[in-house]
Amino acid sequence: MTPFDGRPVPDLRTELPGPRTGEVVQRDHAVTSPSLPRAYPFAPLRGSGSVLEDVDGNLFLDFNAGIAVNATGHAHPRVVEAVQQQAGELLHYSASDFFLPIYSETAEALARVAPISGPTRVFLTNSGAEAVEGALKLVRHATGRSEVISFYGAFHGRTYGALSLTSSKAKYHAGFGPLLPGVHHVPYADPAKVAAGEPDTATFDALERLFRHDVDPREVAAVFVEPIQGEGGYIVPAEGWLRRLREVCDEHGILLVADEVQCGMGRTGRMWAIEHTGVEPDVLISAKGLASGLPLGAFVARAELMESWGTGTHGSTYGGSPVPCAAALATLAVIEEEGLLEHVATVGERVLEGLREIAERYPDVVVDVRGVGLMIGVQLCSGPVAAMVQQACFQRGLLVLEAGEDVVRMSPPLVVTAEQVETALRIVGEAVGEVADTVGPDLPSGGPGRPATAAGGGR
Repeated sequence: MTPFDGRPVPDLRTELPGPRTGEVVQRDHAVTSPSLPRAYPFAPLRGSGSVLEDVDGNLFLDFNAGIAVNATGHAHPRVVEAVQQQAGELLHYSASDFFLPIYSETAEALARVAPISGPTRVFLTNSGAEAVEGALKLVRHATGRSEVISFYGAFHGRTYGALSLTSSKAKYHAGFGPLLPGVHHVPYADPAKVAAGEPDTATFDALERLFRHDVDPREVAAVFVEPIQGEGGYIVPAEGWLRRLREVCDEHGILLVADEVQCGMGRTGRMWAIEHTGVEPDVLISAKGLASGLPLGAFVARAELMESWGTGTHGSTYGGSPVPCAAALATLAVIEEEGLLEHVATVGERVLEGLREIAERYPDVVVDVRGVGLMIGVQLCSGPVAAMVQQACFQRGLLVLEAGEDVVRMSPPLVVTAEQVETALRIVGEAVGEVADTVGPDLPSGGPGRPATAAGGGR
């Protein structure tokens, strides 16, 4: 039983935004930072599974999951029960200075599923950005090297180290300099090459030039990479790209850090996106779906790396607090015991199939459909058209989000049903059709592979 049984989904009972939502928006604008990037006027009140109800009583089908955070859906009974039980026993005590059984249990659970062979160590944080910061400190400390490499289009967070690795939108950097020194960016996998099945060598050509002219590879501590680029436009590298990157790292003794904040925790039909490639990272970063919505991040590293820094070298007052840890343990149990990885792979294939059918109907509007599992991007012919499609979906009760320069992403909860997938595909088809009719012959030309820049993101 859910609070919404007997009602169709979506079920819109007011114009959007409704009157109460309007009041929430007005109040918000008066007191919150204008830096927050809001996609559309949506004010959720409660949720269940892949359904959200706003403050006006409208029901929406959620295909963004709070930016890929609500992995097990909204208010999953096992997660709620775990949180309630832990909250009734111990809300917080600092794991930096004392020994919390649930912290160790969560670390053990992550180590067990991490895509790293051999002994590992785990550090728990409050967020993805904090996990990136910790991993950045770790790789520099463990190697004694100062330089790091990231990718154009990457989004690793908004704190200074993570922001320095980020290269998805110029305004994220504007006014905040100087950023962290020793950070270098090279091109990510090219979606146009992937779509065309052509060789994609830009990354490795750039690395070769970087090592020849600017940076001695013996001074590079690590390469930070999203196995599937998230805010940059949901870009899936061609087969073999990550393996070649691993080979370059191994050739020069450079560590490989996989940022799986958005693409991990079952999002792609494997626990970790990098598992699709057969490549092992030296450090894995997780957050977002890790605790189904509670604030928890982590970085997992080969034991010899983590054991290189001494007591007090790094810490966190709140990281690995008991309640988020309880949510993480329940989340991992749900993913494994309820067969969500297989489910994601199956329904994800249907989403891709349905979106490609829409692309065939509207080839002047949709220029690429790409993704793995339930991490799927629809690239439109321009940024304004992507914004129009996002808005048209919202007006029909489907919550999606832009990513990159011209992509609408779909990252529903992993528990989304086959019936809900069909509803979402119908709505996306209607939305794209409406935009095609509205813009008509004025549609801008487009194609996959233009440089991507992230829409709003957060860690």
